[in-house]
Amino acid sequence: MAHTILIIEDDADIAELVRMHLDGMNCRVDIAASGATGLERFARKNYDLVVLDLMLPGMDGLEVCREMRKAARYVPILMLTAKSTELDKVLGLEMGADDYLTKPFSVPELLARIKALLRRAAALGHPVEDEATGIIRRGTLEIDAARHQVRLDGKPVELTAREFALLLHFASHPGRVYNRAQLLDQVWGYSYEGYEHTVNSHINRLRRKIEQDPANPEYIQTVWGVGYRFSEAL
Repeated sequence: MAHTILIIEDDADIAELVRMHLDGMNCRVDIAASGATGLERFARKNYDLVVLDLMLPGMDGLEVCREMRKAARYVPILMLTAKSTELDKVLGLEMGADDYLTKPFSVPELLARIKALLRRAAALGHPVEDEATGIIRRGTLEIDAARHQVRLDGKPVELTAREFALLLHFASHPGRVYNRAQLLDQVWGYSYEGYEHTVNSHINRLRRKIEQDPANPEYIQTVWGVGYRFSEAL
């Protein structure tokens, strides 16, 4: 099935380059040269993925990303930017971007990341505990896969896109142990060589948001010397 992708990029040469290669993947592509135009198109059409430039005229990519995350339907966002500092990356991911690619980038890497995000979005759309509501319930934790919302004891929990994907993956496979390399491959979509430590940091942040005592986690447990698992007792 052909995917529909929105490119929000003010550099016409880059936008056309990305469009040309996505055409080769049998994708249907729309291009917007500003954040405001991109949001208008996003509101009118159901896209499977958004390629979003950070540095845009008027409304920048962070603001566009923030507005897109208010929509009921979740769409993966790949952020492109000429900036490469760790702070810029964290800001993009915290605003809800699923992945981050720094310019100049290689076309094969761009396509690999797009394919990985599409695969992960498709996989996350399947495992639900309650087919009628699309909600996974573990203890007092509720995960609404369709709306990308989490509630704990009835109260909303604010998660980044990656934290949500990680939690949904764990909760969909309770009791199964994953090492860091497996989580990078299955949640991030492909392996980041030498980046296994990012799994630890995401799990630590996730525990601080959902665990009553992050030092003694009830949901996401450490299996020493192996990896992590989601409790089967819930």
